[in-house]
Amino acid sequence: MQIKDLTFEELQSFLKEFQLPGYRAQQIFDWIYQKKSFDWQEMTNLPQSIRRELTEKGLVIAALKPVTSVTGSDGTTKYLFELSDGERIESVFLPEQHRNTVCFSTQVGCGMGCAFCATGKNGLIRNLTTAEIVDQIVRIATITGTRITNVVAMGQGEPFANYEALLKAIRILNHSQGLALGARRITISTCGIVPGILKLAEEPFQVNLAISLHAAEDQLRERLMPINKVYPLKALMAASKSYLAKTGRRITYEYALIDGVNDRPQDQVNLVQLLSGMLCHVNLIPLNPVTGTPFQRSRSDRISGFAAALNEAGIETTIRKERGSTLAAACGQLQSKRLERP
Repeated sequence: MQIKDLTFEELQSFLKEFQLPGYRAQQIFDWIYQKKSFDWQEMTNLPQSIRRELTEKGLVIAALKPVTSVTGSDGTTKYLFELSDGERIESVFLPEQHRNTVCFSTQVGCGMGCAFCATGKNGLIRNLTTAEIVDQIVRIATITGTRITNVVAMGQGEPFANYEALLKAIRILNHSQGLALGARRITISTCGIVPGILKLAEEPFQVNLAISLHAAEDQLRERLMPINKVYPLKALMAASKSYLAKTGRRITYEYALIDGVNDRPQDQVNLVQLLSGMLCHVNLIPLNPVTGTPFQRSRSDRISGFAAALNEAGIETTIRKERGSTLAAACGQLQSKRLERP
């Protein structure tokens, strides 16, 4: 059993089965999430008999094996981790002056098939466990020696396709005895899974929601994002408005600008019409290059012009600062390394 699969309350219940007091859960969580320990023998305030018993019961601390990493000139680092079954995932560390962000994966591969994204090229292999999600953040904090201040479910996979494991991971990350990450420092990015948006609106967490939009009319969005055939824009926007009504929290819409595809004047008009009057923010993303796709990023003047048009229409818009594109670590570039073993 992976201990990072357990919430604080679940660990208390687990220990109670062995007649161990609840405060032992606090000690263990402190060692794992504050001291970043991966070895029972380091937990010196636990009696040796307890450490031996937990080891004998097969309670495992580590869920990931670091394989390699590559760092860019701006400090952005892409990590490759191996899972217990030999599958591999990528995670990204983005250090800034006042924050340290981890972009984490929720699946091995992805089944959404977005036309401009590398992750789905091999399809969905499997969901990650809660432990495999949480351990990405813990491992990167340990390796970098930094305090992680922000996390984003925007790595490999569609987060809402692995909803239960993701939400359990968020409970651990958010818990005062876990990593104590404020909910507003946690962002979930979805390609537009309507049931997931509606379920998140009912959760007690004040996490941030980002929706990958990339087109403001159905025909084009279906070409770029096959999920639009299942949840077309009408359903997606209805879910967005329901989410806003229940939470009052602003939604971020992500829009990757593709030369001659979704950056035309009519695309600006369509996007303004779609989002006018909504509590939202548009994050324009200069498309990151992905080998094997025909798409190219928009020209810089079109990007700035697109942003200006949206802002003039009263829709708060920013252009995402490029991080990690030279490492193939930027949005849409992460991919399963399943076949890339020596």
